[in-house]
Amino acid sequence: VQLQASGGGLVQAGGSLRLSCAASEGTFSSYVVGWFRQSPGKERDFVAAISWNSDRTVYGDSVKGRFTISRNNFKNTAYLQMNSLKPEDTAGYYCAARRGVAGWVSDEYEYWGQGTLVTVSS
Repeated sequence: VQLQASGGGLVQAGGSLRLSCAASEGTFSSYVVGWFRQSPGKERDFVAAISWNSDRTVYGDSVKGRFTISRNNFKNTAYLQMNSLKPEDTAGYYCAARRGVAGWVSDEYEYWGQGTLVTVSS
């Protein structure tokens, strides 16, 4: 499955953005979708993941209570709503897909989209 992330941009601290992850095929509904982020010189961090039927969501500690992951299988799209953004949220954000359970281990994700850049100014 091919994934394409979009929705990044420049926002002031405290603002909001919604990222989208569009999939190329209908089998998207059978995959777990995860969001990860990476800044230059830093390791890739887990942000959030959602099960195929949305009954399970998992969040990284740094985004709990501020970010919300969701999906619309009819549109083959997943979303990451990001509120109360902080400068430390600045990174390239990547969506990924895997079979199985919604988890935070990036190596377990089989398919990756290109990143979308989020920049939060102070």
